[in-house]
Amino acid sequence: MNLFTIFGDPVSHSRSPLMHNCVFKALNIDACYSRTRLSDGSQLRDVFFAKALSGANVTVPHKEAAYAQCDEVRGIAKTIQAVNTLVLENGRMIGYNTDADGFMSAIQSFGSIQTALILGAGGTARALSIALHQGHITPTILNRSSGRLEYFKNGGFDAYSWDDFTAARYDLIINTTSAGLSDDELPIPRALLSELLSDAKGAVDVIYGKETPFLREVKISALPYKDGSDMLLAQGVLANYLFIHGAFSHNEIEVPMKHSFSL
Repeated sequence: MNLFTIFGDPVSHSRSPLMHNCVFKALNIDACYSRTRLSDGSQLRDVFFAKALSGANVTVPHKEAAYAQCDEVRGIAKTIQAVNTLVLENGRMIGYNTDADGFMSAIQSFGSIQTALILGAGGTARALSIALHQGHITPTILNRSSGRLEYFKNGGFDAYSWDDFTAARYDLIINTTSAGLSDDELPIPRALLSELLSDAKGAVDVIYGKETPFLREVKISALPYKDGSDMLLAQGVLANYLFIHGAFSHNEIEVPMKHSFSL
């Protein structure tokens, strides 16, 4: 049996085991997917091999740590410098990033988007900034502090801390922070968020499965919005395809994985 897991902290909320196990069962794949709470991201590689895993997903806050520990990184993950999918290949840990393509698929329903403000500066923010740029949408990054902004500035993106940011008009407001995941916090001060939402076309919270304080504010503004479910499904299909080394098509994987969201 091939073993898979999701690394993160927190990770108890993750739907990934249900999603991937539904695919394995439906397609008669001898595999099992679990959760692994990991507080120290520097231990990820050791735990990956100690558990004899065939692959894994990586969620907050370990995507950048996963990137640093891979034997090889492929595709857009090399540019993002953050990994959310790991695959064992000939004894080597190979890293990919499926967040970018998953997100772009999820926001198609918003229609024409020219600009986006990304809240947060972690691995997911890196993935989305690159994906948006490649999709001809101009991203701006806003983070609480300036400590993690160097990557974005070096990539030519506008990136600000709370201290040096002046509100402007953005079509899409995207929360990539963990605010609201296990607390009742907003990703930015309420007054600033209200001002930004008043001029936006829509909003996305990459957190899924609960109404976060961010989404409550979006609802008050009456804007179209999405949580992270569509992105989760799209990136999950891509990750599973990598896990099984392309043995089944994306469509064959998507049907049972989408069904898992109704369970």
